Amino acid sequence: MVEGFARIEKKLDQMNRLKECMNGDRLLDNVDLAELLGVSQRTLARYRKEGKIKYYSVEKNGKSFYLASEIQEFLLLRGKRT
Repeated sequence: MVEGFARIEKKLDQMNRLKECMNGDRLLDNVDLAELLGVSQRTLARYRKEGKIKYYSVEKNGKSFYLASEIQEFLLLRGKRT
């Protein structure tokens, strides 16, 4: 039972850190961003691995999230318009 509470507490802490990083910015997930950029989710994984886009993850192997403002910066650096 104590382990269950510890797991819940850890998850809540991770969610709070993710919320803090948003700071009012729109948060996109893989599906949203792939559609926005017109690329596959595999391409997003490659961008993450190559360090081309900044991302946030709730857990080590969890879902990836992206701040819209950082994606806009990524697009501007690539010469694309949002």
